[in-house]
Amino acid sequence: MTLPRLSIDRRRFLILAVALGLPAAAAAQTAVDDFVIAVANDRVDTVRAMLAKGVDPNVVGKDGHPALVTAAREGSTNALDALLAAGAKVDARSTFGDTALMLASLNGRLEIAKKLRTKGAALDYPGWTPLIYAATGGHDELVKYLLGEGAKINAGSPNGTSALMMAAREGKFATAELLIARGADVNHRNADGASALTWAERNDDKILVERLKRAGAK
Repeated sequence: MTLPRLSIDRRRFLILAVALGLPAAAAAQTAVDDFVIAVANDRVDTVRAMLAKGVDPNVVGKDGHPALVTAAREGSTNALDALLAAGAKVDARSTFGDTALMLASLNGRLEIAKKLRTKGAALDYPGWTPLIYAATGGHDELVKYLLGEGAKINAGSPNGTSALMMAAREGKFATAELLIARGADVNHRNADGASALTWAERNDDKILVERLKRAGAK
């Protein structure tokens, strides 16, 4: 998703707002909005200029996403580099609990994932993980990368759903095959008692059902 570009110079509006004595909160929100839009559209010159003027690299947009998470979600590589250089918190979470690495993984942004890992982004933590997100999206190269970095293959979401289960649920056969080959537990079940086989059967995915059974799924 690309946020709409502004049709007016909002920085001039901010200066005017302050000069006219408009509420500081409104003026500050205008600056935040400008910054988030610049990040989302990878306008790195604007991002750097605003950072140089004191904008917090960890600012959170109206959608609840920290600037770094927005950059990862939108694939704004240059803005992401600028934010990291300015000290953005690599594992900052959105109001939904997502980190930059999680949304990079969900959207198949391998190079951004690598940049985040270089800065120490966490692979595993309680709840949804980057690996589960990558499997959900069927992004096999990211799945391989995260596993190579040491991601826990059977890590579970808040209700215990694993990466293999999400691959099965979303009909991502190649991803499921990859995870099975790497040793994923084919009989892992979540809190509702569902497994990868359960979801493959619900989807009437006969090929995946057969593959899971050959791997020992029951």
